[in-house]
Amino acid sequence: MSEIPETMQAIDPEGAGGPEVLRLVSRPVPQPGEGEVLIRVAAAGVNRPDVLQRKGGYPPPPGAPSIPGLEIAGSVVALGAGVDQALLGQRVCALLGGGGYAEYATVAAGQCLPVPDGLEMFEAAALPETVFTVWTNLFERAFAAQGDTVLVHGGTSGIGTTAIALGTLFGLTVIVTCGSAAKCQRALELGAAHAINYREEDFVERVRAITNGTGVAAVLDMVGGDYVPRNLQCLAEDGRHVSIAVQRGMEATVPLFDIMRRRLTLTGSTLRPRDAVFKSLVADEIARHVWPHVEAGRLRPVIDQIYPLGEAAAAHARMEAGDHVGKIVLTVG
Repeated sequence: MSEIPETMQAIDPEGAGGPEVLRLVSRPVPQPGEGEVLIRVAAAGVNRPDVLQRKGGYPPPPGAPSIPGLEIAGSVVALGAGVDQALLGQRVCALLGGGGYAEYATVAAGQCLPVPDGLEMFEAAALPETVFTVWTNLFERAFAAQGDTVLVHGGTSGIGTTAIALGTLFGLTVIVTCGSAAKCQRALELGAAHAINYREEDFVERVRAITNGTGVAAVLDMVGGDYVPRNLQCLAEDGRHVSIAVQRGMEATVPLFDIMRRRLTLTGSTLRPRDAVFKSLVADEIARHVWPHVEAGRLRPVIDQIYPLGEAAAAHARMEAGDHVGKIVLTVG
């Protein structure tokens, strides 16, 4: 620990507000606890929950640092008790409960994945949050399997582009919605089978036409509100609807008898509050099923913009403007 400083630069706003509250401050370097590693951060992904936290609408779960940032890549520089010594010095990326917008961060060792040769640190930092989210929700909760057709809203978001990539690798037909013709075209270029401009078309009617009236096996929804009953109209019999965000509202009115008649399943999840045991189990599954594609170069994140840590405010402004395609990343150091 002698080469590790006592303090670090971090983004840790004292209160809620606009992007301007994201200024560099000095904070103590965290110490790894039992089962944890300390990572010297090279890059951190920017995600919508970070924006919600900055606005005061998504406080960190108990025990998580107030510093935002849910995913990082860097090098392991110190180990807590009980951690395999072989991890020291390794390049890793990790899913965090918070703390990524900083020069150093601690995380449970089980939530780390190796950064293979050929993958840049800024790319590695853009993988954990969306890969964990899409894997647990589309493939585990929605049981999407080879040959299924699925509907994903926000097709050019970080979640959307990751769903397209994983869906392509695992034999899904992915239909996405986007907010412009340009974004629809980009989604098609990334591998979506169909892209629907929701500002100009009724996505329910388009899904019905695309599937010849059958509907999709699953919907991955980050919109909520009045989208939910419309999503249910898109589902085939025995279809699964998975909610992962509520951008248009936390409540919805749904047709219960139709759900019963067609044997639909409504579920959802939030990943950030889950404990290290669960996240480590997911990391193990991703290491077995997804990471071989990363190591072989078949899975890479779509990078929209890269900003230095001190320009986190600009990164958040970019995300809130809604013009990005793929992931926004901060580089550290």
